[in-house]
Amino acid sequence: MTWLQRLFNRQSKISRINQKPVRGFWQNLIDEKLSKGETLSVVAPMADVTDIAFRTLLAQYGKPDVMWTEFVSADGLNSPGREVLKRDLEFTNIERPIVAQLFTSTPENMKKAAALCRELGFDGIDINMGCPDKSIEKQGAGAAHIKDWKTAQAVIRAAQEGAQDLPVSVKTRIGYNKIEFMEWLPKILECNIPTLTVHLRTRKEMSLVDAHWELMPEIVKLVRDITGELSEGGTIILGNGDVKSVTEGKQKARDTGANGVMIGRGIFGTPWFFNEQEFNRGKSIEERLKICIEHTKLYEEKLGDIKSFAIMKKHYKAYVNGFDGAKELRMELMECKNATEVEEVITLWLEHHL
Repeated sequence: MTWLQRLFNRQSKISRINQKPVRGFWQNLIDEKLSKGETLSVVAPMADVTDIAFRTLLAQYGKPDVMWTEFVSADGLNSPGREVLKRDLEFTNIERPIVAQLFTSTPENMKKAAALCRELGFDGIDINMGCPDKSIEKQGAGAAHIKDWKTAQAVIRAAQEGAQDLPVSVKTRIGYNKIEFMEWLPKILECNIPTLTVHLRTRKEMSLVDAHWELMPEIVKLVRDITGELSEGGTIILGNGDVKSVTEGKQKARDTGANGVMIGRGIFGTPWFFNEQEFNRGKSIEERLKICIEHTKLYEEKLGDIKSFAIMKKHYKAYVNGFDGAKELRMELMECKNATEVEEVITLWLEHHL
């Protein structure tokens, strides 16, 4: 590298540091936790899982540092059916800080959707650039962005324009068909984002292989080299994949230099997941089943008029397992059509088995 290249790189880094990202609530987390050596544990956005019913339970039994909504189509929010889709963006103050996750490949739709999220009172906006679902990729969104960084940048900047004073973060993967974070992540970081979540698998790998946590130290170094330290306005970096408890997540973050972890599949059937003490202690069968009833009632109350009751049943596989009679009880619950029937089935089972 010549002296001229070194000078250019140094000036570019100084310029990026001077253009500090809009951090919003993330700055509070830096001040309250990260600056003291603590790490963050946040909930992953998952379709038909992290809805308002489940987030309400999380807030009650074990609140994460940051809540994420289900991912929502920015295109849909700009369509005639927007009013129904806006129901996916309902939240309550006990969930704060809460981030709305959006996806699209159309900058103008992202700008308008981000502005809507600002009007709705969200604390932040996140852009999904990692979803491997083919229906999402056909729209040029999700993981498809990894193959088209110019559109990705345009979408991020459109979100920032629409969000104004709200922070805009990104969730993505380490590559598409191969590991290519050294080429891909800098394109995102050029957009001056406050937080980056990296699912440590490629799109091709889906969730079929172990997450590549061994790559996180290199990713952290890349992010720091480009954006600087947190005290300089640098980007918060969160790792995602194969985190089975908050305790494990904290250790992974410390071992790799990440600022925290995003946890997804591990929270199924365990709304107390982020309450480290309660999770490590464990819940009795009766406690789990009563929370299952509570979850079902919340789902029916808040979403029963717009979503199928069948969606709720995916949670029963997580709540009802690992004990004698679980399979039979689960089969009965799968036949239920509403919360009243679920409560009756579980109550009767508890009377006969405990």
